Amino acid sequence: MQRPHFSTMDEYIRSFPQDVQAILEKLRQTIKKAAPDAEEAISYQMPVFKLHGNLVYFAAFKDHIGFFPTSSGVAAFKKELSSYKTSKGTVRFPIDKPLPLALIGRIVKFRAQEHLAGEAKKAGRKK
Repeated sequence: MQRPHFSTMDEYIRSFPQDVQAILEKLRQTIKKAAPDAEEAISYQMPVFKLHGNLVYFAAFKDHIGFFPTSSGVAAFKKELSSYKTSKGTVRFPIDKPLPLALIGRIVKFRAQEHLAGEAKKAGRKK
């Protein structure tokens, strides 16, 4: 079976049932609010927000929403994420439970600060 090819976040979200679309849209809006300068894109056929590089990815699966804030995002919020399945750069939020939107917003802000600090450091080296 051929996997679908998405070119926009809207296409990706529309490919799911209405209930999952609603969850993904809430997640999308939470990320946009936390990192308003980040740009939406598709990478690895998943939605990604970019801000001087890939900030966070997300994706829907059969029984969970995958949130990919990289290893630094997971490590920095390890205690708050302890009730969810995590791996090095991934958090699995059960699809049948409300998303912890405030926590997700804090993680996205943390990642945005990391990216902006990295850009400032690069700019300082170029002088």
